Amino acid sequence: MSGLASGDVLAYCLGKPGAWQDEPWEGDVVAKVGEKIFAFLGGDSVGLKCGNNREEADELVDTYPEDVTKMAYIGRSGWNTIRLGGAVPDDEILELIDSSYETIVAKLPKSRRP
Repeated sequence: MSGLASGDVLAYCLGKPGAWQDEPWEGDVVAKVGEKIFAFLGGDSVGLKCGNNREEADELVDTYPEDVTKMAYIGRSGWNTIRLGGAVPDDEILELIDSSYETIVAKLPKSRRP
């Protein structure tokens, strides 16, 4: 059983260098670095970039089929939704946040990286 709550996940995301909170759509909180989203935060889940493509992201879905799903619309680009409080351990969720953040930072122009 996971102990991470959505507030913990948001605080962890916002602790990253250059990270900031935005609400691009009413009621949808995201964490961004520069102008790019690295985490979608909502309710009891977090949406993260979990691979460079769908195949890489599907490894996590295959490992935790009850708690990880392909995100609508952007899932084909390697984004997954991870349910908090499920089978995915807290430390792994934090590692996935780190990885999503690092992937997005690497795509920013050098002048915009924190």
